[in-house]
Amino acid sequence: MRTMLAVALVLSLPVFGGPGDEVTKPLKTVINSVRYGKDLAALKQFAADEQGKLMVADSWAKGTDAQRKEFQDLFLQLFGKIAFPKIRKNFENLDTVLYDEPVITGTTATVASTILINHPLKKQELKVKYNLVKQGGAWKVVDVLVLGDSMLIGIRDDQVQPILKEGGWDALMKAMREKALEMKDVQLK
Repeated sequence: MRTMLAVALVLSLPVFGGPGDEVTKPLKTVINSVRYGKDLAALKQFAADEQGKLMVADSWAKGTDAQRKEFQDLFLQLFGKIAFPKIRKNFENLDTVLYDEPVITGTTATVASTILINHPLKKQELKVKYNLVKQGGAWKVVDVLVLGDSMLIGIRDDQVQPILKEGGWDALMKAMREKALEMKDVQLK
């Protein structure tokens, strides 16, 4: 009787994913959305404001609200148009994505993963780590590290910071607008 009562209690409890499921959900959404050409759905999983703060660094506070908002919008648009087609090509042979248990510290989390690409000519195993932040009750992706290299730090150091040093926010926004205009024919789906 005691065993049946215990089984009945367990079966009557609602099933919720653990905190790990909550943190990995946006990662799975990004990967599947990019893989199947749903770029706009993938972009919604990114924390553009946190990405902006990381890339613009000390100059973030010097920008106006309008500049910061435009930076976020243009960055996501350009990132989607430049990176997603390349990633999608790699994901044509995606086999499996294995996620480690997330490490959650307050409103930030990191998740390591192994992405298995099963190309007919060459099998690959990529080690990828994600940094996330909790915003408005949902986890959003801030940065992706592939083989230890940060996607955002590379963009910051190679592209954003040199433009900011040379001409400030005005030069940065002008360069981003020009790149967006140059890529106007590339459509995000």
